[in-house]
Amino acid sequence: MKWLLLAWSNLGRNRRRTLATLMLTAIGVTGIMATSGFALYTYESLQEFAMRDKGHVILTHPDFYSEQEDFPLQYGLEEAASLQRTLLGDEEVRDTLATVEFSGLITNGDKSTIFLGEGVEPELFQVRGPVMQLNDGRLFGVSEDNTDAQALIGQSLANNLKVGVGDGLTLMSTTVDGALNAIDVVVRGIVSTGVPEMDSRLVMTQIEDAQRLLNSDRVTRIGVYLSDNDDADDYYRQLVEAYPELGVTAWHERAFFYKSVRNLYNRIFGVMGVVILAMVGFAIFNTASMSVMERIREIGALAAMGTRRREILRLFLMEAGLIGGLGSLVGLALAGLLSLGLMVFEVQMPPPPGQTEGYPLQVYWSLQVAWISSALVIALSVLASGFATLKGVRKPIVEALNYA
Repeated sequence: MKWLLLAWSNLGRNRRRTLATLMLTAIGVTGIMATSGFALYTYESLQEFAMRDKGHVILTHPDFYSEQEDFPLQYGLEEAASLQRTLLGDEEVRDTLATVEFSGLITNGDKSTIFLGEGVEPELFQVRGPVMQLNDGRLFGVSEDNTDAQALIGQSLANNLKVGVGDGLTLMSTTVDGALNAIDVVVRGIVSTGVPEMDSRLVMTQIEDAQRLLNSDRVTRIGVYLSDNDDADDYYRQLVEAYPELGVTAWHERAFFYKSVRNLYNRIFGVMGVVILAMVGFAIFNTASMSVMERIREIGALAAMGTRRREILRLFLMEAGLIGGLGSLVGLALAGLLSLGLMVFEVQMPPPPGQTEGYPLQVYWSLQVAWISSALVIALSVLASGFATLKGVRKPIVEALNYA
């Protein structure tokens, strides 16, 4: 304890230098916490979006993702309603949604263009949550009994065809038998996904209308939505064992955007973390070197009084550890204030590449990252101080006492 108190008192010898090193260390820890917190927020947001998009677990025909279909719903699921009722009996399952994917031509009578369609259940928008923006009209309602076929279309597609809510359109596609079929739909709503390419092609109908257009009762996939995200991996393995005849896919296997962004951010923020740690290490090394050079005579005097070299070295290492520890505490506090400030004052980030909608900036404060970053900074501080102190400690006593 006496050595620790002595190390603490030595920090006050040159308060300006100690404070400068302390603040640089704090800024480094804040930088690590901020970049890691932003990455964690991005990962969680993209993960949540991917799970909402197609479900925590996806059930398909076993060849759906590996083979190309020669006609619509060639690799579709039959008796989807019965399978959904069975899945809803599991306590982990919050809901299941069947989807029919199709494509074809959409026309307003004067102009035609290609569309990418989805036949969805009305519960889709309650289960998924806010994954798209409703610009005009209404979404599909769960309790409504609609006799006329209705559709939601992307904003860019609506602008291209010059249609609005209540206008009629015709969807044309190929049936499972290879024949050409068409149905008339009324525009119920105009939506925006935030992705211009998707908004220029998107058409969503109720699943019964899509099946009527394709002349089939099959579905493309069934998305299983769980009550708890943490159950996704265990429930995926459970379904793999229960339904070996089906294609069972975990959410992350189809989350290509999530995986690419995560890999990119890991590299970017990893390099940033190394640079920040190097800056902190050099600052500690510089401070320790100057401190040792100023205290050579003190080192010689302590050695002359019988103090062992390892005890002198331990004293300087304790000083560096205290600077690293205090700097880490200040840095963690600053990172916490930054996180709280961004929660109170909404800051909007610009739209990412390929999208039209921005998103709120958030920085998560992670206890795990706090422990790791603090331990790294303290260890780096002690290591840098050790290298700087060795030169002074190894000087002979007479040379150290006569050092000018």
